[in-house]
Amino acid sequence: MATCARLLYLHGFLSSPQSFKARQVAQWLAANRPDIEYHCPHLTPYPDETAEHLLALAHYGKPLYLMGSSLGGFWATWLAEQTGAPAVLINPAVSPWQFMPDYLEVDLQGYHTDDTYRLDATHVAAIQRYDVNPITCLRRLWLLVQQGDETLDFRQAVSKYQGAKQTVEPGGDHSFQGFERYIPDALAFFEKR
Repeated sequence: MATCARLLYLHGFLSSPQSFKARQVAQWLAANRPDIEYHCPHLTPYPDETAEHLLALAHYGKPLYLMGSSLGGFWATWLAEQTGAPAVLINPAVSPWQFMPDYLEVDLQGYHTDDTYRLDATHVAAIQRYDVNPITCLRRLWLLVQQGDETLDFRQAVSKYQGAKQTVEPGGDHSFQGFERYIPDALAFFEKR
């Protein structure tokens, strides 16, 4: 079957294509929308490397849909600005450089891989260059946040994405409990853009 579009799922900090939500999206698309090509690239925590990788993936010749969770939501916002693609942002990181100092000059290991990383102050400066402010593509963005997010303050995302479609749920957590129930609506959102 020929594919009509490509969906890039962008995982969070130190995560991987094996994240729970990434697998949920892949499985749902395979069962319900095999006409949409799914890709979840492995993103490193190195900002310049990630940006270069995402731009290379974005220029594909078919309509592009973006989903990003946590730090992946930050990158989905940036890539949406670069490409004009619609994006669904799940508990996105708004100012990731604020939490990065806790991870500087220590050995970091990915959650699902044996990959190791080491961040320094240059990476903090680098990620700030990819912050989108102001956001010009708000009508193409859908923010999904849960107020019980223990990692990121949902109010920052609600403020940054004011003017975008927003779903703010009480409770939940950083993983966004029950995310799978939004996958069909996300596809409908993409296809209206």
